[in-house]
Amino acid sequence: MRTLFLQAPTFDGFDGGAGSRYQAKREIKSFWYPTWLAQPAALVPNSKLIDAPPHDIKLPEIVAQANDFDLVVLHTSVPSFKSDVKTIEALKAANPKLIAGLIGAKVAVDAAGSMAQAPAVDFCARNEFDFTVKEVAEGVPMAEIKGLSYRDADGVVVHNPDREIMTDMDQLPFVTSVYKRDLEMEKYFIGYLKHPYISFYSGRGCKSRCTFCLWPQTVGGHTYRTRSVAHVIEEIKYCLKEFPQTKEFFFDDDTFTDNLPRAEEIARELGKLGVTWSCNAKANVPRKTLEVLKANGLRLLLVGYESGNQQILHNIKKGMRVEVAEQFTKDCHELGIAIHGTFILGLPGETKETIQETIAFAKRINPHTIQVSLAAPYPGTFLYKQAVENGWLDKDNAELVDENGVQIAPLHYPHLSHTEIFNSVEEFYKKFYFRAPKIASIVSEMVRSPDMMKRRLREGVEFWHFLRERQGVAKKAA
Repeated sequence: MRTLFLQAPTFDGFDGGAGSRYQAKREIKSFWYPTWLAQPAALVPNSKLIDAPPHDIKLPEIVAQANDFDLVVLHTSVPSFKSDVKTIEALKAANPKLIAGLIGAKVAVDAAGSMAQAPAVDFCARNEFDFTVKEVAEGVPMAEIKGLSYRDADGVVVHNPDREIMTDMDQLPFVTSVYKRDLEMEKYFIGYLKHPYISFYSGRGCKSRCTFCLWPQTVGGHTYRTRSVAHVIEEIKYCLKEFPQTKEFFFDDDTFTDNLPRAEEIARELGKLGVTWSCNAKANVPRKTLEVLKANGLRLLLVGYESGNQQILHNIKKGMRVEVAEQFTKDCHELGIAIHGTFILGLPGETKETIQETIAFAKRINPHTIQVSLAAPYPGTFLYKQAVENGWLDKDNAELVDENGVQIAPLHYPHLSHTEIFNSVEEFYKKFYFRAPKIASIVSEMVRSPDMMKRRLREGVEFWHFLRERQGVAKKAA
């Protein structure tokens, strides 16, 4: 079928491309590549990928192309679901013969509920959906496609058996060929990565059992399944040829450092190519491995610290000790590896005191940049189940973002309110960044680079507007 893969227009500044982790309007406008759409698109010849948010493509422009396609597949999420369904309805109004399907964690864990809420949706591809979507596009009878939930001729929703999880990851074609065909790489930018950058996955799944983390619990699984080193390096070489303007490569694997020998092997090959690269890492990488990675082009690690309180780390099954994270961070500082540290407020066990403990921890270890999120109990995660059972979350009012896409605080505890958790994010940012040493380091960085000065000033304005918007959310909630 003539197939359109679509990241639909939604809230202004909403980044749905980072579908595996954090679907919301960000503190500083940034856009991840829509890798989870690009992968099945790479399996379907002559398909087209439209990533509307970063390219500022509005719904009328997409609807005008409805008759060019037989099949449309949208990546959806809990925050964007209602908007995505409206997009499908508009496309079908223009082309009633269009077959419409959804992919993503939202439908992976609740295909029945999703289709009940959205009569215009013809199917949902559950779990690891790449080859499920490929078979739909090839015209395989829906009754024969594993991993598919679909409406039969009578409109009854049928749930086929699950599809087996992939083990040979090298069977997946390069997603970057779809980037080249359909996307403008300069539209993708993240504050802590060099611009322009390219990101893709070298493997799927994560060994960790963090209770809040969406993708391993819904689609990717807890086994780290990897592409061969040769296959990964071949894609890097392809990118060097097709995207010579690339300043940095980012491996978006949930935890690239889950397999240390493989990480070192890839690093050594990247070192031969002279590329700059970054990845997601757990805060327990040994110094010897860090030395190998740094010597072969590693610039930055994105690290989920989550909390500075040991009991909270136990509560969320992080599998991390605070002192280990501190030593890891010290090693990175000494080796010259930058860190973008991520923290979450409002996790089980959070109190006013633990919030201050985490802020103090962040100031002490001093990552180069930080991201502070609110605990988000996505359906399908252990955190969601735990929150509903304990009365921390009203599942009938479990929105994760407001009407503008700004993340809200859905969890509350007897000793800690929604509002207190929500307001602590701004306090965290101010106490971390508005310190003399941190301000001095930012100014020094800006003075050394005129381009960095322009970038940081722009980000500062965006961040100020974001805080103003959050203050509006807080006043409305009050």
